Amino acid sequence: MNLLNCLRHRALLLLGLVVASGLSQAADPVVLKVGDISYYNLRASAELSKAFEGAPYKVEWSQFQAGAPLIEALNAGAVDIGFLGDSAFLFAASKSSTIKLIGVSRQSPKTVALLVPKNSTAQSIADLKGKKVAYWPGNWGQQLTSAALAKAGLPSDHVQWVKLLPIDAGTAFQGGNIDAFPVWEPYISQQIVRSDARVLLTAEGLIPALSAIAAYAPSVDAKRAAIADFFVRIAKARAWVEANVDTYADAWAKRTSIDQDVSRHWIRQAKLTVGPLDNATQSQFQTTADFLQKEGILTSAFDVRKIVDTSFAAALQAPR
Repeated sequence: MNLLNCLRHRALLLLGLVVASGLSQAADPVVLKVGDISYYNLRASAELSKAFEGAPYKVEWSQFQAGAPLIEALNAGAVDIGFLGDSAFLFAASKSSTIKLIGVSRQSPKTVALLVPKNSTAQSIADLKGKKVAYWPGNWGQQLTSAALAKAGLPSDHVQWVKLLPIDAGTAFQGGNIDAFPVWEPYISQQIVRSDARVLLTAEGLIPALSAIAAYAPSVDAKRAAIADFFVRIAKARAWVEANVDTYADAWAKRTSIDQDVSRHWIRQAKLTVGPLDNATQSQFQTTADFLQKEGILTSAFDVRKIVDTSFAAALQAPR
């Protein structure tokens, strides 16, 4: 009997440890892994606004310098969601079965612009005939210049295209080695503040210049509640930014070691928002996909509807 009682006691202790372990695991919060690019400033707006205080999950931020490494992380499941430009996302999505488009981030059309030097005589895209214009295949700069030429009824070879990455193009622009620089923020504000560059035209009425809110497909169901709540909170964070523009811009300048006047110029006109994938938005993404195919960046036609998930529409439309 003593041996039997001893065995029962040990069994009860073991059962207690198993139950306690299970409860401990159940109590562990969900970890939502978010890919952040400096352009979107997600982490900064989240922390400064305190919009995520009391969230029933933990946000694990990963910082990326560009869309390509963020896409790699999404494909591998190293991050659950991420924000990146539409062309980089569509290029990756056309080759992947693990990425979904679950929302859209928009910004003011002024945050994508075609710049010319302060002493340039150009007043329209037509005045850039034979001039050197920077581009990188598929990015917003190429889309903007191409759309402006098409709207003016001008051929693509109206300008002399010079293939340069944005950082290199900025240096070439300041050195007088190119005549026009189509680019986005914060490069626009840097050129305007530092060299008095002039905006010849913006994305308004020309290109969507959307940003994709992308997700690792298995995370969409596995972390659905956390993702939905994240959208509600990040929208509140964006609303806080709009109500505290200079405070936020100054704090962001310190975080990124950028000039305060550049940061303020940018954030004052940025107006970044998040929203659902309605029919009009899906059509805009399709416009970009069609452009990428035309330029040979996508090797075949790509139907955006194949990778769209609209199940977070309610969270993306929640009151701010």
